[in-house]
Amino acid sequence: MARAPKKKTEAKGSAHTAELRANTPDELKDALLDLKKEQFNLRFQRATQQLENPGRVREVRREIARVKTVLGQKAAAK
Repeated sequence: MARAPKKKTEAKGSAHTAELRANTPDELKDALLDLKKEQFNLRFQRATQQLENPGRVREVRREIARVKTVLGQKAAAK
């Protein structure tokens, strides 16, 4: 049985990425620092087996990548 073709949809994080692009580089650096701290805490919780939401590790990692991407784009635009 043939499957119906999937509809192209906008990426899940694209709306949030647009919000990130509206921020200044200093705000993005602050957000990156906060995310790195959260990532450290999540790793610590995972190591001690106190992590309540394992999916949050992935979300934070991807959010860090988004912020770094936007920072790189802003730096390249100068």
